[in-house]
Amino acid sequence: MTMASATARTVPPSRQPVRRKTRKDWRGWIFVGPFMAVFALVFIAPLVYAIYLSTYRNQLIGGNSFVGLDNYTQLFQDAAFWHALLRVLLFLVVQVPIMLGLALAAAMAIDSARLYGANLFRIVLFLPYAVPAVVAVLMWGFMYGDQFGLVGQLNEALGTGLNPFAGNWTLVSIGNIVTWSFVGYNMLIFYTTLKTIPTELYEAAELDGAGQFWIIRAIKWPALRGSMVIATIFSIIGSFQLFNEPNILRPLLPNVITTDYTPNMYAYTLAFSGQQQNYAATVAIVMGVVTAVIAYVVQLRGSRNEER
Repeated sequence: MTMASATARTVPPSRQPVRRKTRKDWRGWIFVGPFMAVFALVFIAPLVYAIYLSTYRNQLIGGNSFVGLDNYTQLFQDAAFWHALLRVLLFLVVQVPIMLGLALAAAMAIDSARLYGANLFRIVLFLPYAVPAVVAVLMWGFMYGDQFGLVGQLNEALGTGLNPFAGNWTLVSIGNIVTWSFVGYNMLIFYTTLKTIPTELYEAAELDGAGQFWIIRAIKWPALRGSMVIATIFSIIGSFQLFNEPNILRPLLPNVITTDYTPNMYAYTLAFSGQQQNYAATVAIVMGVVTAVIAYVVQLRGSRNEER
């Protein structure tokens, strides 16, 4: 057979792979289904119902009638709501950085292996988080009392005239309770992140002659950025949901802590005391949107910083 005849032969076309129709495997939904059902029942359904309630108004004439976005228009002109929102924003701006700063300093101190009794210190710092919120507020409320509590005894002994519930000091006192309760929780988040850093990085830094300051700046701080974002988001959500502390302290200070002291207290009062469930649902929806937007902005900025 000659070369020319061999090359003249046509090469048979390549076989196309046979595509088989694959059947969808629904077995994964057996594991996901229960969670999705509970999630829809306890989250999606109440959210949809709250949005539905916010578009209605119980009027003297006509009863419960559809009003569209009128409740939202009224809320944006409600001075009580804006005062409550600005109060929790002030609480957020002041209290959250102090709490996270103390938690970060405590986590750094425990992780440094230079703190005597670090394990005991970690347990003691986390212990307030295990105390129920109601018990913690009642305990601090008793200590804050200028007539019967610890502050009252100090005033009687030293003649200082301290009053943690006077004027603007009320919000500071509430911030102190929240900080005391959640410093240990955030400390544990930061400390757990620090324990995941490989020891080889510390050894390499020491061989290069790096001091503690540069180890913190070049190794620990970059590793903590993700945890800082998570702790900040949790703190933002908690600040906008401020309810337990001022509501429990309100019997001690009925003239200072009013029913519209925070947005959650305002919504609670509207729903259960004022019988205005539609307007209370509007407050809840708006606060949910504000919280989600601010938390998303913090998460977006945090993810950008991690990419740099």
